[in-house]
Amino acid sequence: MSDTTPTPAPEDTRHAVVPEAGERETSTRAALRDPRRLKTEVLAGLVVALALIPEAISFSIIAGVDPRVGLFSSFVMAVTIAFVGGRPAMISAATGAVALVIAPVARDYGLDYFLATVILAGVLQIVLSVLGVAKLMRFIPRMVMVGFVNALAILIFTAQIPYLIDVPWLVYPMVALALLIMVGLPRLTTVVPAPLVAIVAITALMWFAGWELPDVSDQGELPRSLPQLLLPDVPLTLETLQIIAPYALAMAMVGLLESLMTAKLVDGITDTHSDKTRESWGQGVANMASGFFGGMGGCAMIGQTMINVKVSGARTRISTFLAGVFLLALVLGAGPAVGMIPMAALVAVMVMVSVATFDWHSIRPSTLRRMPYSENIVMLLTVVVTVVTHNLAYGVIVGVNAAIIVFARRVAHFASVERVAPSDPGSGADGDGDRDNDGGDDVRVYRVTGELFFATSNDLVYQFDYAGDPQRVVIDLSSSHIWDASTVAALDAVQTKYERMGKSVEIVGLNASSAARHQLLSGRLGDGH
Repeated sequence: MSDTTPTPAPEDTRHAVVPEAGERETSTRAALRDPRRLKTEVLAGLVVALALIPEAISFSIIAGVDPRVGLFSSFVMAVTIAFVGGRPAMISAATGAVALVIAPVARDYGLDYFLATVILAGVLQIVLSVLGVAKLMRFIPRMVMVGFVNALAILIFTAQIPYLIDVPWLVYPMVALALLIMVGLPRLTTVVPAPLVAIVAITALMWFAGWELPDVSDQGELPRSLPQLLLPDVPLTLETLQIIAPYALAMAMVGLLESLMTAKLVDGITDTHSDKTRESWGQGVANMASGFFGGMGGCAMIGQTMINVKVSGARTRISTFLAGVFLLALVLGAGPAVGMIPMAALVAVMVMVSVATFDWHSIRPSTLRRMPYSENIVMLLTVVVTVVTHNLAYGVIVGVNAAIIVFARRVAHFASVERVAPSDPGSGADGDGDRDNDGGDDVRVYRVTGELFFATSNDLVYQFDYAGDPQRVVIDLSSSHIWDASTVAALDAVQTKYERMGKSVEIVGLNASSAARHQLLSGRLGDGH
C-alpha cells in the first residue's frame, strides 16, 4: 500500500528530483509521517465505512443475494484495491450497476454460479487491461464526462427518495438537521468531517429521545463472522462458461467504464494523475478476490469516492484501506450500534454528496448560451440515457456516439475540391506539354483540400466533371490526408468513372501515410460503387 516518493541525490542538490505537489499529496508514506493528514485519512475512512453499510445491503437486495454478500464484497474490494489500484483515495465496493447486470444469474442459477460469474468478470477485466482498454478513455469528450457526472449526481439523489417515502414525519426534520450540520460546521471548523458529526449527532439524538425511526438494521441482517475463502461449486464445463460468460463480460465492461470514469473525475478534483491501466487490472484482481471470499463484486463508487475525496479531503490509499477495515469492524464488532444509525442521517450525507457532485456551472444560462448547441445535446443525451436506464455504460456509449456524429458533421465541411490551372504550384502538373496544338486544355487538375474520411469522402465522387473533362485528369492530394478505406473506395470510384469514358486519372501529392494506405487498399474494396 505504500507509495514511493523520489528523493534528491545527495551529491547534486541543484538537480535533485523533487516530487511534484500531486505526488506528495497522494503519497501514503508522506501521510503516515504527518499526524494531521493521517487523522484526515482515518476519519475519512470511517465516514465512508458508515456510508457503505446501507449501500452494500441495498445492492445485495438488488442482486437477489444475502446482505452479507454485499458487505463482504465491499470489505474485500476496498482492502484489495488499496494495494493494487491505480487511483489513490478512490473507493471500490459493491455497486448498483454491477448488481443490476448479474442479478439474473443469482435468480436463475443460484449463488455458486453467481460467484463464478464475479470471478470470471475479474479475469476478463485483467485481460482487457492488458489489451489497453484504459487508453480508450482519451476518446471520451469533456461534455460526455460532464453528463456522466451530472447523471451520477441525479442517480445518487433519486436513490435516497425511497427512504423518504412512507416514513415517520420525524425523518424529515432529522434529514434537515443533518444537512444543516454539514453545511454549517465546515464554516466553524474542519477538524472533524462534517458527515461524521452529523451521523453521530442524529444517532445520539434519536437514542436519547427514544424515537423510533428507520435505521440501518431495517435494511438487512449484518454478518457475525469473517468472510471465508471458498471455491464456487459449479461444473467446469463449456456449458457453465456459456451460462456465465455473457454476464461476466457485461459486468467487466460496466465495472471498468464506471471505474475509469470515476478515476478521471478524481484526477480532475485532486489535480493529480492516476495509472488507468493499473486501475483496470486492479479492479479485476479485486473482483476475483471478492468472488473467492463470497462477495458480489463491484467497481468504483462515485458517491463514496466523493465523500472520501471531496467532502472529507482524503487523498491517499490509507482512507480506502481503512474504509474496508472499518466496515468489517463495525458490522462484526459494533453491529448493534451500527444498526441504530438512522437512515435519515445517511440520506442527508448522500444528498450532500449529490449536490457536491453535480456540475452546476454546466447548466447556468450563461454557459448554455455560450456552448454550441451540439455540445449541450451530447451532455443532455448522456444524462437522460443514464438516468432512464440506471446504467452508466449505456449513457456514456450513447454520449460518445453522439459526440462522434457531431464531430464528423463538423469536420465534413472542412474538405473541398477545386479546379486549378495546371501550372499552379502544388497542382502536381508542371504545365509543359499540357496544351494541344489548338491551344485547348489537354489536362484538368483538381486540388483536394482537407481531411478525407467517411464523412468527407462519401460525396467526393460527385465533385468531378466526368463528361466535360479532357482525356487526362490529375487529382492533387498534397493538401489532404487519407484516413480510411471509405476514402480509398471513393477515389477508386472516381477513377472507374473516368476510365469508363476512356480517360486517364493520375493521383499525385500523397504523403507517405496516405500513399501506403492507398496502395494497400486501392482496387481491393469491391467494384468502386
